[in-house]
Amino acid sequence: MLDMYEMYKEIGISKEVYEFGEKILEDLKDRFEEFDRVCEYNQLKVLQAMRKNKVSAECLLGTTGYGYNDLGRETLERVYADTFKGEDALVRPQITCGTHALALALMSNLRPGDELLSPVGKPYDTLEEVIGIRPSQGSLAEYNITYRQVDLLSDGGFDYENIKKAINEKTKLVTIQRSKGYAMRPSFSVERIGELISFIKEIKPDVLVMVDNCYGEFVETREPLEVGADMIVGSLIKNPGGGLAPTGGYIVGKKECIENAAHRLTSPGLGKEVGASLGMNQSLFQGFFMAPTVTNSALKSAVFAANIYEKLGYHVVPNATESRHDIIQSVELKSEEALIAFCKGIQSAAPVDSYVTPEPWDMPGYDAKVIMAAGAFVQGSSIELSADGPLKPPYAVYFQGGLTWYHGKVGILMSLQKLYEANLVMDILL
Repeated sequence: MLDMYEMYKEIGISKEVYEFGEKILEDLKDRFEEFDRVCEYNQLKVLQAMRKNKVSAECLLGTTGYGYNDLGRETLERVYADTFKGEDALVRPQITCGTHALALALMSNLRPGDELLSPVGKPYDTLEEVIGIRPSQGSLAEYNITYRQVDLLSDGGFDYENIKKAINEKTKLVTIQRSKGYAMRPSFSVERIGELISFIKEIKPDVLVMVDNCYGEFVETREPLEVGADMIVGSLIKNPGGGLAPTGGYIVGKKECIENAAHRLTSPGLGKEVGASLGMNQSLFQGFFMAPTVTNSALKSAVFAANIYEKLGYHVVPNATESRHDIIQSVELKSEEALIAFCKGIQSAAPVDSYVTPEPWDMPGYDAKVIMAAGAFVQGSSIELSADGPLKPPYAVYFQGGLTWYHGKVGILMSLQKLYEANLVMDILL
């Protein structure tokens, strides 16, 4: 019989940490089976979109130069549109990251004099400079596009009364961030997002609603376009890239919104007709095909982390039993020392750069030093096992990813191992 612990021991996991993890897993079987059912549904959804659009061997080839008549690029965008229930899609390696995709969607669908509204509080840190909350070159504020936000209620609910007051004749676009970002709030379910959109559209039917869908794709069986959103936006080095996409981002939604984005990405008069795929089509197709399974692994890793750290007395969001609406797990580690130890554990469990020690640094777009752990095949890919957090109270770490569940499991155990070795968790044997 295989002695599984011997393999964990070789990696550096102590008997105490390993056995603690195994006890936690005993109670997660039913939860994992439910994740598997959602994964199966989403896998069939992606497969059917690929079959419907007749993905062929020719689609996997790439183009260079202008990229005219790129069969693979055009087919991939139809696959995305059908999977996410949109009229059209823009899926391009020329979109460099999730922040770029969001900025592109906003800047192409807002005009001087318009107002952007966030009814879910402050957006993710990197969007502050896009909007102009923090001054930056080329921000929406520089183009006379104003911004207004309505904070969430103390219980994490939507402040419907003040949202209604905030919507006015200038409100052109509403942005909803599905995931928590660097905030200790719950992520929003597709159902709750739909309720908010319905409320907003009753007040102003012609307003556009964009959902930042990063980290949320394939976590549920529905996506925000199915509950009234006009656009959803995300990064290909998160869930939909399946760990294989080397770069890129997507916008899916109403045809007019996508056309606006395409003309902003390339040039007026060119739009979606140009943009070479540069040999990436196979990775983008195959990654999207793998995405439901990879997302499933990341979900299991997140729930395992929540159960581990909640058992040890840490405040975790979502908690150990809550429903899941993105792949991010946050843990309030209470001290800078613990945050750094956690990230060192994740890094040491990586298949790439496991020998590297992560250090806090002044990362562009953030107002405090950030520590990041990510030994990834694709630089910065947070669908791969990674963890990060700003070095400021409450010293929360944000853990996400895991291309396979078993790698996610090792990473979480290794994070705990580092805290245990530093005498930051003492009741692990209780």
